[in-house]
Amino acid sequence: MNINVVEIKSLLEAQFELEKINCDPIGIHILKNKLVFKIIKIENIRSKAANLLKQTFLGKGGDVAVSRHAADLSEELTDVIICATVKQYWLALAQLKIQPWGLAILAVEIEGILNNIDQLPSRDYKWKDRNLTIDSENSLVMGILNITPDSFSDGGKYNNLEIAIQRVKEMQVDGVDIIDIGAESTRPYKGSEKISAEQEMERLIPVLEVVLPYCKVPVSIDTYKARVAEEALKCGAHIINDIWGLQYDVDMAGVVAKYDVPVVVMHNKNEISYPEGIMNDINHFLKKSIAIGIENGIKRENIIIDPGIGFAKTIEQNLYIMSRLEQLQVLGCPVLLGTSRKRFIGEVLELPVNDRVEGTIATATLGKMKGVQIHRVHDVKQVKRTLKMMDAMMRSRE
Repeated sequence: MNINVVEIKSLLEAQFELEKINCDPIGIHILKNKLVFKIIKIENIRSKAANLLKQTFLGKGGDVAVSRHAADLSEELTDVIICATVKQYWLALAQLKIQPWGLAILAVEIEGILNNIDQLPSRDYKWKDRNLTIDSENSLVMGILNITPDSFSDGGKYNNLEIAIQRVKEMQVDGVDIIDIGAESTRPYKGSEKISAEQEMERLIPVLEVVLPYCKVPVSIDTYKARVAEEALKCGAHIINDIWGLQYDVDMAGVVAKYDVPVVVMHNKNEISYPEGIMNDINHFLKKSIAIGIENGIKRENIIIDPGIGFAKTIEQNLYIMSRLEQLQVLGCPVLLGTSRKRFIGEVLELPVNDRVEGTIATATLGKMKGVQIHRVHDVKQVKRTLKMMDAMMRSRE
């Protein structure tokens, strides 16, 4: 006789474990929802609604933690933590949908969260000459090609056309899935120089035109300017990577919608201030970016999100975000993570910028475990091999 602790995070894993013990198919259908336990936190809900929420979940076998002042309504708002199995959630949500005080709307939002966190989003992008699949099994690597004189890691290294072509070829040999070209340094701390759209295009377009014939994978353009994005898309670029999440240039969303291409929307700010909490800020910002995109005609399936590691964030905040990456899954979009060689890695390891590959690999590994599907890096070969091994190990669990 053997005794084991079994960790079950999804309905798929629950079904697999039940099948392994040869459970009856009808029993599997009934039991799998009971084997998956989820904890959801809701902030700033009205206390009287929180009390009704708690009663509803208690009636279904779950539980809800509330503030000590919520019961006597001495405080208007409270945070709550819901603890329940998937079955208990569905039973409670059906009842909450007919309740007052905003609980019906909340039930719909929780329903969407449950649907999103159980399975990572899948995407299948097709262009006339190439395609890109995003799924839960195979991690994608976005290789960085900076053609800027002042990038924090490799400024000026790939400005020469022949060297840029060679770098594109090299990254493809190393297994890159996307190549991201940037012509303006957007280093996430002081020192970069803002340039005009004309200057950016003067740097970008000649390189883009030259490297595209040698590139068999999709090419992403790292820009927050609509004019630059449109010129690049006209030249044959495939993806736009906007570090301001469609919120800097009001014309950017329209350009992306016009060319019907994927877009990466990243969280960013001008100051380090998060009075409502950094994960809340990221969530609200990205929700706004998604809404702007959809309102301007971008298909929801064309939106990829990025928490913006390093941008308007302290070292401690970056580490905290890394530990909470799974919270981004509630938005239902593929997650891109850009940590490569960044300062918080250097501070932790006390290493210079070009000696941070192990730290980058560590962040990519944790990101994979927390639902990240695309990793933007300088060191393509090392990260691609690491993620390929991670994918194989995590697939074996499934």
